[in-house]
Amino acid sequence: MFRSILIANRGEVALRVVRACKEMGVRSVAVYSEADRDCLHARMADEAVCIGPAPATQSYLSMPAIISAALITGAEAIHPGYGFLAENAAFARAVADSGLAFIGPSPDAIERMGDKAAARATMMAAGVPCIPGSDGAVATAAEALDFAEQVGFPVLIKASAGGGGKGMREARDPAELERNFVAAKTEAAAAFGDDAVYVEKYLTHPRHVEMQVLADTHGNAIYLGERDCSVQRRHQKLIEEAPSPALTPELRAAMGEAALKAVRAVDYVNAGTVEFLLDQDGRFYFMEMNTRIQVEHPVTEQITGVDIVKEQIRIAAGEPMKHACQRDVTLRGHAIEFRINAEDPAHGFRPHPGRIDVFNPPGGFGVRFDSHVYSGYCVPPNYDSLLAKLVVWGETRAEAVNRARRALDEFIVVGIPTTIPFHQFVVEEPHFQRGEVYTDYVDEHVTAEAFTAFMSGVLPAKETTDE
Repeated sequence: MFRSILIANRGEVALRVVRACKEMGVRSVAVYSEADRDCLHARMADEAVCIGPAPATQSYLSMPAIISAALITGAEAIHPGYGFLAENAAFARAVADSGLAFIGPSPDAIERMGDKAAARATMMAAGVPCIPGSDGAVATAAEALDFAEQVGFPVLIKASAGGGGKGMREARDPAELERNFVAAKTEAAAAFGDDAVYVEKYLTHPRHVEMQVLADTHGNAIYLGERDCSVQRRHQKLIEEAPSPALTPELRAAMGEAALKAVRAVDYVNAGTVEFLLDQDGRFYFMEMNTRIQVEHPVTEQITGVDIVKEQIRIAAGEPMKHACQRDVTLRGHAIEFRINAEDPAHGFRPHPGRIDVFNPPGGFGVRFDSHVYSGYCVPPNYDSLLAKLVVWGETRAEAVNRARRALDEFIVVGIPTTIPFHQFVVEEPHFQRGEVYTDYVDEHVTAEAFTAFMSGVLPAKETTDE
């Protein structure tokens, strides 16, 4: 086992890894920018190193600064968290070249799954169901139109090197395709330094369902059940739950085996997530693979009892997984995660950095709270707006929804607007209460008019439950 690990990230995910290190008896090293000097992850780690000014390009995205910090402090491994350099093959390679262990998959696996068009081809060859799509990247709008006319509109234009909804545009007719093709390429180039895009058939009202996988160097590979991430806005996840209300045990097993085919196709090692779209007829299709820990991993931990971050560390150290056989994985109850962001849902989810005067999180049975925030903390404008992840667990989904209602009502934040009111609206919305959600759910059922009425005291009609 490693004696010391550097966490190349910030905020709640950095604190999450610090906590895992402490429980494993491993020394933790945090890095922070000048803007994050008072961030909780820097305070809680055994050692903290300032790696640069506030802009991420000069701190959390600076490979030389991070690797130098690891070497200077005697760290033996680097955990990248999510975002920043987590899925950067060049960084993983530089870490290894410096004699350090990268707590994640190999650079080759990151590269193969990071190019979405190449990943799709790999999955098709492995027998994983894929949405009908173009044969690799398309260079011109005319080529994209040829494909769209073959499969029929609507279609989705997606960045080959993309993720997080960036470089993604829907097109419902030829004119919209021509406009959005240029927009997608422009956004892809700005976000990823690569303007390549591909085109695939757009599914109507699909669910976004993903499989958490783990694989070690001893030949063990398992899936930890699924997460339903269908409640999103502009392809950004807002609420995630496990298990999915839509999956039967048979469908879960089929999707899990497909995820393991993806793992084996690229000799994948460590934690990863294979993301699928599930259509209204129960057919699922590969979308992409995230080669890192996910923001929403806590809901999987809550229903399986598996500490995914600790498993990541064990695997990177060459140890077998604690849960090495599929039969060891059992799902119990239901968990829901709410992303609490420093955003104003009443004004288009506008980011809102600033000082938090009062921060009083909820607690009680079945409530997990992951956050780096405290009263008096100043939210910097330089990074992602995520403040906290509120995770609730119940024996049933109905109990989890009721517990979410109670926990959100207890949650007090004074000083800046947050997404708490949005989540309070959603847990009262009838379609969500019935588990009838899909990727367009927010656009169709959480309209500005409905949200304004809710904030004015006019509540959506509640579903009655017996719990």
